[in-house]
Formats: sequence, structure tokens, C-alpha cells
Amino acid sequence: MKILDRAALVDHRREWRQQGRVVVWTNGCFDLLHVGHVASLQAAKAMGDVLVVGINSDASVTAIKGPSRPILTQQERATLLAALECVDAVHVFDELTPVKALTEIEPEIHCKGAEYAPPHGRAVPERAAVEAYGGRVAYLPLIAGVSTSEILQRISRSMSRAA
Repeated sequence: MKILDRAALVDHRREWRQQGRVVVWTNGCFDLLHVGHVASLQAAKAMGDVLVVGINSDASVTAIKGPSRPILTQQERATLLAALECVDAVHVFDELTPVKALTEIEPEIHCKGAEYAPPHGRAVPERAAVEAYGGRVAYLPLIAGVSTSEILQRISRSMSRAA
């Protein structure tokens, strides 16, 4: 089973550390899985031996994205991600940021999207926590024009034309 609660993930992390495996973490809402997500996940996996994907719980997605989100439940989103070959483990977290999970799991690499990349990117809220345990932040490529918000806009335009 790839969908792990925090305790099981910490246990697996201990094993991976003993095996000398490099653990890579990335996270997000993954509200509608799309080609941009897949490309980013494959790029993250290429950075190490084990890819752990953290996903925001339904409550935290609503807090971040608003009352109309998520579209898919956390169980549906976790199941879709777990089905991907490049993903080794999926963890649902309730917090708005993954700081608590990161400090417990301590992946060697924490991946963020290119929109966070220096020098002009958004601040990485988890940076201090990751660097405090000796990890590093890496950046994943983005595919222009492919995001959940863009897909929702396409659907909306399509529905208005059909009406």
C-alpha cells in the first residue's frame, strides 16, 4: 500500500535511511491530476531513490483554494497519485504547509515548483525547516498553461459554449 499515515511513513523512512536511499518529497493539492503534475513528479523522482508525495487534506485545500475546492476528495487524489509508477508513497497532511511532516520525515530533497525558484520566485515557507535538518530545496519545471485553475477555466468555457 502506497498511501501511508504519518506513523507508517516515519517507519518506512527509517528503513530507507538504513538502506542509504535518497528520499525526495514534493507536495501539493493535486486537485485535478494533469500532465504538468506528472512531469513534475517524474522530475522529482529522478532526483533520488524514493519519491514521497504529500497532499493537502480536503480541509486544508478548502482553506487554501476556497469553498469550491477540492474537486476530488483526498482519498481520490491519493489513489490517483499512488497509481503512478514514479510515486513510491503518498501522505495526506492536514496542515496548510508540510513543515510538520518534513521535520518528522526529513527527506534529503524537498521539491517545489519553478514558481518558487530564486531569484524572483515566491518564498518557500518550508525552507528553514528543511535546511535545519540538513535537507535541500530543489525546483521542478512547470509546463506553461497547464494548471488545475487553467483546466477549470477550459471546462467552464466549454460548458458556456455548449449551453
